[in-house]
Amino acid sequence: MKERQSGVLLHISSLPGKYGIGSLGQEAYDFVDFLVRTKQRYWQILPLGPTSYGDSPYQSFSAFAGNTHLIDFDTLVAEGWLSPEDLEGIDFGHNPREVDYAKVFVERRPVLEKAVANLKAQGLPESYHRFAEENAFWLHTFAEYMAIKESFDLKAWTEWEDEAIRLRRPEALEDYRQRLADQIDYHRLTQYLFFQQWHQLKDYANEEGIELVGDMPIYIAADSADMWANPHFFKTDAEGRPSVVAGCPPDAFSEIGQLWGNPIYDWEVMKADGFTWWIARLRESFKLYDMVRIDHFIGFASFWEIPAGEETAVNGYRVEAPGFELFAAIKAELGDLNIIAEDLGSVTDKVIQLRDTTGFPGMKVLQFAFDPEGDSIELPHNHTNNVVAYTGTHDNHTIKGWYEEEMGPEARDFLDLYSNRKPGESVNQAMLRLLFSSVAFMAIVTMQDLLDLGDEARMNLPNTVGGNWVWRMTKDQLTPQVEENLLALTTTYRRTNKKLVEKKNLDTQKVSTVEND
Repeated sequence: MKERQSGVLLHISSLPGKYGIGSLGQEAYDFVDFLVRTKQRYWQILPLGPTSYGDSPYQSFSAFAGNTHLIDFDTLVAEGWLSPEDLEGIDFGHNPREVDYAKVFVERRPVLEKAVANLKAQGLPESYHRFAEENAFWLHTFAEYMAIKESFDLKAWTEWEDEAIRLRRPEALEDYRQRLADQIDYHRLTQYLFFQQWHQLKDYANEEGIELVGDMPIYIAADSADMWANPHFFKTDAEGRPSVVAGCPPDAFSEIGQLWGNPIYDWEVMKADGFTWWIARLRESFKLYDMVRIDHFIGFASFWEIPAGEETAVNGYRVEAPGFELFAAIKAELGDLNIIAEDLGSVTDKVIQLRDTTGFPGMKVLQFAFDPEGDSIELPHNHTNNVVAYTGTHDNHTIKGWYEEEMGPEARDFLDLYSNRKPGESVNQAMLRLLFSSVAFMAIVTMQDLLDLGDEARMNLPNTVGGNWVWRMTKDQLTPQVEENLLALTTTYRRTNKKLVEKKNLDTQKVSTVEND
């Protein structure tokens, strides 16, 4: 039996702050302190990669790079790479509850360019050279990709007018490296700044007994350095463009399915190569996180393949994937890994077998549980220990929004009966009781649900572009009452982070030793 524990899901971009978007600055450290005070063990976030069109963290320009929007400016001031005057008079957006990505995209770049110029003028620190050497296998390709992409007005690489650089011919690469040297340096150095700040935050969290849960999309974006540099790992045409794309088949929720548009892996080529790309991806992920949730885990058993150019997912077809061989190779190289398998959707016997063979915990989402006519596997009485239970994910309504917008009268009555909801008790309170009382070893609550917010705080509405990924928490929302409620749930249902207790005892011993001396 795994030890009971709990945590909170809040993306870095959703933190409070004065520069238009949540960052890796003081507010992130304050949130770690909040998790410590409420005796949590985990802080779960969304993917950290640089975002592309639509601002989705699940569509990134790189499987390895970090999102430079999250670099904290105050930290750069403290390190002497910016001055306070560099930050005056800039409009990062006026609504503290939402990210204005257009303003963030435009206004942050000149500030980071000043920081990079100061870094170079002061002499690059030894830590930068170590970073560049340790991450050489992806860093330089990513920096080149972004610089070249910017020179083509941010078009995806498949749309670049210069065929020679599209196809990465050596003479073209050398030409662009010389012409765009400063721009390439900018992207290398801002990656250094991002990872420096991230690792400082992770070190602080770990020292306090808090572990970080990252999120890995199964697929990469077609508009990415990974696709440009490694088209042979994907199913492509002669020009390197995706010949088929990923999605989900039609189901009860969508008669046309979901057309994601991501390129599909050529699993035979990857297998022949020893799955080296995937091994590298996971190795790097576990430098960033203590635990990794792999999105769309069922795609390692089989996946929905759609011919490129289709407007819906209807004409797709199911293809088998070598998940057993992949994870055997990963384990042989990296050992046992702390992975959460996002096994939501069409869970076949093969998916269950793959999940159980790896030993990875699956997921249960309470919003999927309350069918008054059935015995859903998502209902808490059907949970098992090796499960991570959620109120909802980034793709769901908030609890309040779900109750108001999606549930019918019979489902509401069933929820009230099942949860023994008391007079005057909110639906949030009832759902959080069910979550924390579950036998699932790990319970994760979204910050929006802790704050009892409606769908104005929803993170993402799948299959839509615009208005997603924008929600931010404000400092005043994190009240003593919110903290008290979370602490009560955690202690009542025996999910207290024992690492915190151990640390406290260790600190007490140190004090006692000093006093005795």
